[in-house]
Amino acid sequence: MRRVILAVTGTIAGLVALLSFKSHDPTMPVAATTGTGGGSATSSSSSSATTIPGEFRSVAGPLTTGESTITGKVASTVYGPVQIQLVVKNSKIVKVAVLEQPTNTIHDIQIGEFAFPRLISETLAAQNAKIDAVSGASYTSAGYISSLQSAVDHGL
Repeated sequence: MRRVILAVTGTIAGLVALLSFKSHDPTMPVAATTGTGGGSATSSSSSSATTIPGEFRSVAGPLTTGESTITGKVASTVYGPVQIQLVVKNSKIVKVAVLEQPTNTIHDIQIGEFAFPRLISETLAAQNAKIDAVSGASYTSAGYISSLQSAVDHGL
């Protein structure tokens, strides 16, 4: 009899814990951002863009001789769009910029601040889209790699 009571109590406690779990809600309103459109193989110039915390825009200033920009396609992830832009000189990737990233929640921004520098450094080292995903940022990494692959396919 004691085992039955203990089993029922444990089952009820487990169900309460399971039903009170809150998962990430991807339908939350998007924070105010500046839209960036996708183009391809063009030079870009920034005009009064607002920087969002965690937003990485490493392609800044005028391009030097022989450099061109290649913008990858927007990759849709569960948490929001990811789009990157490459600066290529002599068929070598010299800079990478993250044009769009998930910014719905502070957690999305923190993941971007953690993952994008690692993904960018791997891209510069590998010089292609065959890079490892960042642990803890699987969806963001997959979106980055997808956008990177479309840019590499288009311009390298």
